[in-house]
Amino acid sequence: MSTTRAETPVAPSAPAAPPTSGEAGGMTHRQVLQALSGMLLAMFTAFLSATIVSNALPTIITDLHGSQSQYTWVVTATLLSSTASTPIWGKLSDLFSKKLLVQLGIVFYIGGSIFAGFSHSVDILIVWRAVQGLGLGALQSLIMIVIAAMISPRERGRYTGPIAAVMSLATVAGPLIGGVIVDSSLGWRWCFWVGAPFAVVALVVVQRTLNLPVVKRRVKVDYLGAALIAAGVCDLLIWVTLAGNEFAWGSGTSWLLLAIGVVLLGLAVFVESRAAEPIVPLYLFKERTTTLAVIASIAVGVAMFGGAVFLGQYFQIARGYSPTASGLLTLPMIIGSTLSATVSGMLITKLGKWKVFLVVGAILMVVGFGLLSTIDHATNIWLMGVYLAVLGLGMGMTMQNLVLAVQNTVKVTDLGAASSTVTFFRSLGGTIGVSVLGAILATRVADLTTQGLSDAGVPVSGAASGEVGIGSLNELPAFVADIVRGAYGDATARIFLVAGALAIVSVLAIVFIKEVPLRTLSGIQQQAAADGVPAAAPAGAGAAAA
Repeated sequence: MSTTRAETPVAPSAPAAPPTSGEAGGMTHRQVLQALSGMLLAMFTAFLSATIVSNALPTIITDLHGSQSQYTWVVTATLLSSTASTPIWGKLSDLFSKKLLVQLGIVFYIGGSIFAGFSHSVDILIVWRAVQGLGLGALQSLIMIVIAAMISPRERGRYTGPIAAVMSLATVAGPLIGGVIVDSSLGWRWCFWVGAPFAVVALVVVQRTLNLPVVKRRVKVDYLGAALIAAGVCDLLIWVTLAGNEFAWGSGTSWLLLAIGVVLLGLAVFVESRAAEPIVPLYLFKERTTTLAVIASIAVGVAMFGGAVFLGQYFQIARGYSPTASGLLTLPMIIGSTLSATVSGMLITKLGKWKVFLVVGAILMVVGFGLLSTIDHATNIWLMGVYLAVLGLGMGMTMQNLVLAVQNTVKVTDLGAASSTVTFFRSLGGTIGVSVLGAILATRVADLTTQGLSDAGVPVSGAASGEVGIGSLNELPAFVADIVRGAYGDATARIFLVAGALAIVSVLAIVFIKEVPLRTLSGIQQQAAADGVPAAAPAGAGAAAA
């Protein structure tokens, strides 16, 4: 296998102006859009599965008589499996057919969705949500990798609009569809089944439209490294989720889980440093951009997942809105994210500059989290919308552009591993964020509920009021339910305060990222340059199907 750096030129230096459509990865604009159609439908499916349940969760947990920790676990299970599998999917994309891997991820999603809908206990639901997570992990990493293979970094901003629009549509449609389903006679189980037809269609469209050259080379999959990474990450995430709830932070069980996780990841680092084809190439972290982008991605993950999960809970439990209305109330964040992603992408393609958008976006995230840390159970809804719009503007500028910054600096042979590494840490931030923020919320709700009951002259036992509050809310006396609702509303501000502190770290990391001029060659063309052959022909013109 050639070790020639991916950025070795095979054509005269790119002009200052953005490349034309025909130069985008050796594919015409029409060919790119055709190939993107299947990928965007798969992306829509993945994000729909992640968001459609958010507004339905209070109803699901109540119907299945679950607890606040189980509420968190329904979300965490998906994030856990998707996070642990993301770097594995990414590395496999450097070794095997990207098209086949995308289709495999869709199949995992379909199976997990169908069986999740048949769950009759929260524990079974959590298991199938984990299977869904395997498909989600594949799609959220592979889609960006395939796009990088087809479209050059400089030209990619031109397609940011459609990508952001699809992501935003799924994010908006998910809670709305979920809310409508829950409010209708269909029942919450259709929140899982409704995505399966979209996934089947995506499977067919990907088969017909996604055609990439297959890079033929001998491969050696690092199975031991993959197993150690997955086991270590899962162990630590389970520890973070359960500690302080199922057992004390300082207990023997807590220390044991921490020690096992550290040992497993330590062994993973040892194995990865010696593997011929490591799942996560450690030399990637010698590149400052990759390391700092990874740090910044953690806060973005908290914003994406933590915000979506707990905002739905806030609007329904604390404010009494229906699931459908709760979805509509998150529109300011979604619209802000879509606009900023689209506009920043277009300006990046036009100007060739990207760092300023990352810095501004990170600062807006800090401001948005700071504003949301002031809310309570009586905050004006219009004011809440302004706060969410600010947060959305920040998310839109940072989410995709962090991946772009990394893809623009690494070798083409590491494109999949590097892209999935950033996505991995973004998911890791979301998983840890949901777990830790959920624990903080439960503790704060219990404290405020206890305080509220005491002030009302009601004897309070040692039971955790937060655990009773969500699963049995409809069974509580009216005045007690009001106290619990108020506790949820007042406690939500605490989790956004913590998220804001993490966002400050993101700002500092982005400030120190060095801006590198955007490449004008796609991943396909960079691979051709590395192999010393002419640039690849358009994917739609007879290239072997990947």
